[in-house]
This record gives sequence, C-alpha cells and structure tokens, in this order.
Amino acid sequence: MNRMQYMGKQVSLVYDIPMNEVVLDTETTGLSVKEGHRIVEIGCIELKDQIPTGNTFHCYLNPQRAVSEDAYKIHGYSNEFLEDKKTFAEITKNFLQFIEEKKLIVHNATFDISFLNNELKLLKNKEINPKNVIDTLEIARLKFPGSSNSLDALCKRFRIDNSMREKHDAITDCELLVKVYINLIDQKEPKLDFNNQSRNQLKDSNLLEKNNDHSCKIVKTSKPELELHKKFLKKDLKKNFY
Repeated sequence: MNRMQYMGKQVSLVYDIPMNEVVLDTETTGLSVKEGHRIVEIGCIELKDQIPTGNTFHCYLNPQRAVSEDAYKIHGYSNEFLEDKKTFAEITKNFLQFIEEKKLIVHNATFDISFLNNELKLLKNKEINPKNVIDTLEIARLKFPGSSNSLDALCKRFRIDNSMREKHDAITDCELLVKVYINLIDQKEPKLDFNNQSRNQLKDSNLLEKNNDHSCKIVKTSKPELELHKKFLKKDLKKNFY
C-alpha cells in the first residue's frame, strides 16, 4: 500500500494488490447517463503484476439510440457503423466474466463506471462496486496538483508516444493507459520474484558475493610520460581547438 499526503490528509493508494487487474475504457453516445446516453465501445486489457497478460476484451456496441454530434467528433463511430453491432445485453455475460474478481484501472472512472452501471442496472445485473476501481485521474491529481491530467497530458509528461491517437477509441486508450498507470505508480520495471527467499538463503546459494571490491585501480603517471606530455603541450599542440 502506498500513502500520499493531500490537503493535509493521508490518502491510501493501493498499488500492490493480490489479484489481476483490468485496464478499462469506454466510448459513448454522449456525456450524460441522465440524458439517456449509452455505451458504443468497451476496451479491456488484463494485467498481472502490472504486465499485460495478452488477454483482452474489445467490442463495439449498438447503443439503440443515436450518437450525438459531439461524441461523433470525438470517436468517429457513426450510427450506420454501429447499427449491426451487438447490444450490451448480448455481451454482458462475457464482459462480466472477463472483469470478475479483478481490480479495474480506469481514467476518470466516475464517467466510465456510471455508464457501465447504468447498462447493468437496465438489465437488472449487479453493479460494479466503486471500491473495486482505481481511478488513475485521482492518482494523477494527487501527484501533480494544478496540472493538466488528461490522458494526452500524462502521455506527454511521461514521454509516451500517443501519435496513433487521432480519434478516441477504447482499446488504444487502454494501451496508453497501461503505460501511464505504470509510470503513475512508479513501477517502471517488472517485479522480481525470488519466492520469498531471505537474504541469508541468497548468500548460501552464492547469489550474493561477500566483500567484493569493485573500486577502480589507480594507475600513477610515470615521469617519462609526464615529460612527453609537457613536450606535446609546448610544441605539438599549437592551436586551441576549444
């Protein structure tokens, strides 16, 4: 568990969790569930120890309503493109199986989870518990208060190439968020598992060396070498090249 100070309060951010994680993103017909907007795309990438396992879940959905003009400008999914896609009801079982007993990593989780829970509620399914969600936007705001913490801004901060993100699409955003998440929690390299071996066990197995001197050997300059160097400076080095 990692703890951070924010506005004088200690906030707990759970990074080391004893389960797989799923980085998740959605695209929708609009910005508000209250206005009847629905999901048009879901993207998920599974992680184990913050490393992609290769398991993904991705689908386009028929929202059974029109895509707003503003949403179309963001993701580019037209009503014609979506009309022959499956409905959320048709993919619910597979989706819930994919995220079952896994932490969800979401950027601006309030938005995505509200849409997912709305879809689940319409089908009278159990809703996603917010306690099972890690919001990378909240983590970014704690670490970089006052800065822009959009996905694009974080990619720029961490020097992550997002040039392929011409339009918003769920699976590309998940791929970028995986890299952003790793940087946010400062887990730059894969974790090493020594099967809980103690340091003494490592010593016994000769994996650690005792009393190794890795300092550089100092070589003193001889008098003839010093004389040759002086000669070079006086006669051969006539110009200052710097």
